[in-house]
Amino acid sequence: MDKIGVVTVTYNSANVVGDFIDCFLKQTYQNLVLYVVDNCSEDITLSILKKKDISNIVIIKNKTNFGVAKANNQAINRAFIDDCDQLLLINNDVTFEKGLVHKLIKSQKENNCSLVVPKIMYFKDPDTIWYAGSWFIKNKGYLPLHRGQGQVDKGQFNQSIEVEYAPTCCLLAKRKVFDDIGLMNEKYFVYFDDTDFSYRIWKDGSHKMFYCPDIKFYHKVGSLTKSIDFDGKKNYRGNFFIEQNVANHIYFLRQIGSMFAYLFIIWLFFKNNLRFIIDAQIRKDFSTWWLINKSYFKGIRM
Repeated sequence: MDKIGVVTVTYNSANVVGDFIDCFLKQTYQNLVLYVVDNCSEDITLSILKKKDISNIVIIKNKTNFGVAKANNQAINRAFIDDCDQLLLINNDVTFEKGLVHKLIKSQKENNCSLVVPKIMYFKDPDTIWYAGSWFIKNKGYLPLHRGQGQVDKGQFNQSIEVEYAPTCCLLAKRKVFDDIGLMNEKYFVYFDDTDFSYRIWKDGSHKMFYCPDIKFYHKVGSLTKSIDFDGKKNYRGNFFIEQNVANHIYFLRQIGSMFAYLFIIWLFFKNNLRFIIDAQIRKDFSTWWLINKSYFKGIRM
């Protein structure tokens, strides 16, 4: 039985981490070690973890917030020292069935692949799909848009299929994937770290990634990164979300490095400014416009 390191990164996760731990403790698969990297939480996240009866846990406490990619790498490296055969990268703003790990491994064996990702539903709307597979779309700047997002699940995506991108919201990967591809790129503080990782796997071609539809898995979308701000009347994209997404998309395209990618970077300057004008979820004020353009050039300098 493979030893599996379950890797999660906490940052002020007190509102969600309890449910996550409860799901972890109910897993039918036994050979698990939970690696929690805490990015200097200022709430009671660590106190909640200490109160839970978890025998197989390793907690790494950071004195500063290093971001998701670096924190994941800290746990991955520790899991390798502990001779884990596989890594399950997973958010802690999720809930899932007790057979999660068993079903992921079963899918891995049936599809003869190295990586497996489940169907992911919205926690607040459990009949609605958040992720049902994804592929890189060149004419959208290689963005891997989620198939089925926002659709009511009627079984339309219930076939296991090879995919190109998986969010590290939940991704099981064999150790050899990291040996061959490398770890997460730590320049991504949050967002696009999983996009970059999946793209490198896809371009390398040595490892297959499959989507597994028959798992109950629910994501509390936006609960940790505060991607949406509500001003009392309307929802707007948060400044942190805008900064990270604009800058990291530019940097991701630079890592691809093709002529098309560089031309798309130029196009994004105009597209981002057009979105500022027409996108109802973006505030129409100078500070937001300045943030968008400042973040664009930040991505060029990364």
